[in-house]
Amino acid sequence: MTNQRHRQILAQLHTEEEVTVRTLAERLGTSEITIRRDLNQLADAGKLVRTHGGALLPDGTGFAGKSERHSAEKTYIGELAAHFVEDGDTLFLDCGSTVLALAPHLKKFRNLKIITNSLPVLSVLLEAPHLSINLIGGELDPHRRAVHGAVALEHIARYHADKAFIGTDGLSLTNGLSAQSETEASLSRALIDHASLTFLLADAGKFERNSYLRYAPLTAVHRILTDKRLDESLHRQYTDAGHIVVSGI
Repeated sequence: MTNQRHRQILAQLHTEEEVTVRTLAERLGTSEITIRRDLNQLADAGKLVRTHGGALLPDGTGFAGKSERHSAEKTYIGELAAHFVEDGDTLFLDCGSTVLALAPHLKKFRNLKIITNSLPVLSVLLEAPHLSINLIGGELDPHRRAVHGAVALEHIARYHADKAFIGTDGLSLTNGLSAQSETEASLSRALIDHASLTFLLADAGKFERNSYLRYAPLTAVHRILTDKRLDESLHRQYTDAGHIVVSGI
């Protein structure tokens, strides 16, 4: 019975990237105590990573692992996001894999100032002749291929962007935006605070998911850009709550 639950838990993780103890207990028809024990055993075996209130796959916090998941949806969202960029904009771009999908589309613009903490974004845009790139300074996180920390927050505070494009680990009507770590949460919050408009780039699987740390209400973002997989009823719930959700180009 235990092995069967373990297989079911791992199957859920491969589908959803991150799961909570409460959700697993409900789906598997068992107690939260049992699920916590299962998750600890799977974590000890190196098959998942425990988080506050749940678990994710071992590569779930790594950039390469995130980039490979839902790649078609991220490509779509990146193209969608480009429609909200105008020549002359100053942009904040965070280190999320969905935001990275926007970067190739920025090469067609002739006059953008881009401020980012993402090394992959820097790599994509490094040789774009008409773009001004400002790499945020601070402590390098090789796992996320990004720059974080107190110095990074001080760097951001010196600038103001017309638009910020950010990702998130989860968003929900109840808890707003949430992240898996304090470093990512604090940087995303700083980008929001120093931009006139914020665009949240999130694939449909991120909706109604609560991650480790809540860092901003949904009202902090101007538009939520997602893919066409978003359930119509969920789209309606967000719209009825006053949030602008865009899922079509």
